[in-house]
Amino acid sequence: MKQHNRNRSYLALAITAALTSNLALAQDSTDASPAANDSGLERIEVTARKSLETLQSVPVAITSIGAEQLAQNGISVMTEIQQFSPNTTLQSSRGTNSTLTAFIRGVGQEDPLWGYEPGVGIYIDDVYMARPQGAVLDIIDVERIEVLRGPQGSLYGKNTIGGAIKYVTKKMSGDMELDLQATFGNYGRQDYKVAGKAPVIENKLYVGFALASLTRDGYGEFLESALENQDTENYNKDVFAGRITVEFEPTDDLFFRFNYDKTTDDSNAKGGYRILPSMIVDAPVPDSVYDSYTSLPTKNLVENEGWSLTAEYFINDFWSFKSVTAARENYSPTNIDFDNTPLQIFDVPAIYDDEQFSQEFQLNYSGENLTLASGLYYFDSESCGQYDAIIFQSLTAEKSGCNNSESYAIYAQGSYNVTDALSFTLGARYTEEEKTANVNDNLHASIEYPESGWIPGYIRGDLPVTEVLTGNKTWSRFTPKVGVEYQVDDDMMVFASYSQGFKSGTFNPRASTNEPAVNPEIVDSVEIGIKSEWFDQLRVNATVFALEHKDRQYKSVVPNADPAILDSRLGNIGQSEAIGLELEIQYAATDELNFNFALGYIDTEFTEVLSWNGTGYDDLSDSYTVSNTPDTTANFGVTYDIETSIGFFVANANYYYRGEYDLVEVGNILTQDAYGLLNLGINWYSNDGDWTAALHWKNITDEEYMVGTYNFTGGQDDDGNWLPGFGGDTTLISYYGDPSTVSFTIGYTF
Repeated sequence: MKQHNRNRSYLALAITAALTSNLALAQDSTDASPAANDSGLERIEVTARKSLETLQSVPVAITSIGAEQLAQNGISVMTEIQQFSPNTTLQSSRGTNSTLTAFIRGVGQEDPLWGYEPGVGIYIDDVYMARPQGAVLDIIDVERIEVLRGPQGSLYGKNTIGGAIKYVTKKMSGDMELDLQATFGNYGRQDYKVAGKAPVIENKLYVGFALASLTRDGYGEFLESALENQDTENYNKDVFAGRITVEFEPTDDLFFRFNYDKTTDDSNAKGGYRILPSMIVDAPVPDSVYDSYTSLPTKNLVENEGWSLTAEYFINDFWSFKSVTAARENYSPTNIDFDNTPLQIFDVPAIYDDEQFSQEFQLNYSGENLTLASGLYYFDSESCGQYDAIIFQSLTAEKSGCNNSESYAIYAQGSYNVTDALSFTLGARYTEEEKTANVNDNLHASIEYPESGWIPGYIRGDLPVTEVLTGNKTWSRFTPKVGVEYQVDDDMMVFASYSQGFKSGTFNPRASTNEPAVNPEIVDSVEIGIKSEWFDQLRVNATVFALEHKDRQYKSVVPNADPAILDSRLGNIGQSEAIGLELEIQYAATDELNFNFALGYIDTEFTEVLSWNGTGYDDLSDSYTVSNTPDTTANFGVTYDIETSIGFFVANANYYYRGEYDLVEVGNILTQDAYGLLNLGINWYSNDGDWTAALHWKNITDEEYMVGTYNFTGGQDDDGNWLPGFGGDTTLISYYGDPSTVSFTIGYTF
C-alpha cells in the first residue's frame, strides 16, 4: 500500500512538472501565437455553465462532439461518445440495450436497480434524466453532445459527482427543410430517419419533428429456450423514436420552446455468455460470446417519454430570465436470466416504473467583468419496481417497493474579472431533499411473475405482501465551487478549481428489515488545467485532477438493535481516492489533413471499506476495486478532406484504446484485458449539398470485450475447480460490446 501511494505521488509530480513546462513554453511563445478568434481551428461552443460560451473560455474539463463529427464518425448511439472523452465509460448495461452504465473518473453507479442513484447526470436539453433505464440515447436530430468531467454540484446539483452528459438537440431557423436518411449494414441493420422543420410564421414560429426506426438482427442467438415460439435473436435491436418541437420567438427578447419525445425499445432481453458449463443441465459453453440459453421470455420493453417547456426572456443587454418545466416517465418490464440456462435456476423477471417532474427558474447576468448563473430548482420523482427472483426451479423471492424523492435547491455561480487576465469563480448550491421509501419482501413456494400473461397461461393470484421497510429521511447539503483563472494571452488560459458534489442518500431496495437510510455520497475534487491554441493550427487542453469519494454506499454486515443478531444492510462503508490526467489535442496539419488525440490516465484505489465482524469493524479495502475504470484510455484519429469534381469526400480513421479494468467492485473474478478498436469511414457530400453518403467499418479486428458480468459461483477450491454457488450451479456470465460491423448511409435534404 505504501508503494502504491509513492507511485501516486510520483505521478502527481510528473504531471505538475509537465503542466509547468507547458506554461513556461506558452509564455515564451506569446508573440507567435495568433488570437483565438483568428485561429483556423474550429470554434466550438458549449453550455457547460448554463450559458453559451466557447470551449476554450470555459475552465471546465469538457469534451464536445458536434453533429458533423458525429455523422462523419458514424456514431449512432450515445455510448460511442466514450471513445472521444478521456477517463469516461458509457456502456449498455447487462440485460438490455437501453440501460446505461456511466462512469467518469472512476465515479458512477454499477447497479441500475430502483432506489440506487446514478453518479453521472444525463441531461436532454438541460432537463435531468433521473433513471438509467432508457438513457442509452440514439443520435437523432442532435446538435452536439457535451461530456463534463468532475463534480458539477453547484450548477447541476445532486447525482453529478462523476460529471454530466448533455444531449443538445438542434434549434430551428431559416426555410422549410426535410432530411431523409437510411442506413443499411451487416446483421440485417436497417435504420430510417426523417427530420424536418417548417416556418409557420416566418422568423417567428417553427414546428419541427424527427422520427427514427432502428432495427438490427441479433449478433447471436438463444440456443435453447424453455418457452416455445420465441424470437431467438440475441443482441438484436428494435427501436422506434420520435420528437416534436415547437419554437416561438414573438420578439427579439422573448423565446419559447416546447419539446416532446418518446422512445419505444422492443429489442429482446440480452442473454449472457456462460463462461462455465452448467453443472445441472446440458448447457455447455457456447461457441460464440453472443449466444446464450434462457428459461425466460426473450421479449423486453423500455418505454421512455417526456416533455419540456422552455421560456427565455432577455430583460436587457445584461440580464436574462429562463424557465424550464419538464416531466418524464419510464416503464420497463424486463427479463434477466442470471444463470442463462433452460432451467429456472436464477431468473429475474422485473418491472421498473418511474416518473419525474422538474421546474427550474434561472436568472443570469453577463457584463463586462461579471458573469452570473443563478436559479431555483424543484424536482419530484417516483421510482418504483418489482422483481421476482425465481430460484431452485421451485421458489420465488419477491421484492417490490418505491424510493420517492422530492428536492429543492437554490444555486449561484459567478466569475469576476479582477483584471483583463485574472478572474475568480465562486459557486454554491444548497439542496434539501426528502426521500420516502417502502420495500416488500416475500418468499413464495411457487414460480411467480410480476403480472398475469408474463408467460403463456400464467395468471398471478392474490399473493401475500409483507412490508419490511417503510422510511422517510430528509437531507440537506451545501456544495461549493471555487476557482481561479489566468488568461496568459488571447490563446491560453490556465485554471485551478475545487468543487464538491453529492449523490443522493437512499433506502436499500433489497432490504429484509426496517433498516435506516444511507447518507449521500460525497466527492471532493481539485483540478489544475490549461486550455491553449498555437500557431493557428494546434489546440492543446490538459487537466490534472485529484478526488476523494467518501461515504460510498455498499452492502455490509452491520449490527442489529440486538447485538447478537447480524444483518446484511446498506451502509456508508466505503471510501476511495483517485488522481489522474486528461489531455486533448487537435492539430490542423493542412487545410485538408487534421489529427486529434485524447488521453486519459487515472490511478484509483479504495482506502477504506468497513465490515462488521460481530465485535468490531474489519477493513476490506484490499478486496475492492473501482470498477469500469481502466487506468488508461486513449483515442487517436485522423481526418482527410478531398475535393473532386463529383463532390467532397471526408475520410477518417480512429483507434481507441482501453486499458485493463474490472467489471464489478467487489468479488470480481473477471477482468477485461486491455484492447483496442480500429474504425474507418468515408463520407461523400454532393456539390449542391443535397446528397450525402457514408461507409463505416467499426471494430475492424473484431475484438471481443466484456462490458458486464454476473458471478454466482462458489469460488474455486485449492485445485482450481469451480464450486457451485447461489442456485446450486456454477453461474459465471459475461456480456460483450459490439462485434465488427459495416454500414452504408445515404441521405437527402429537400
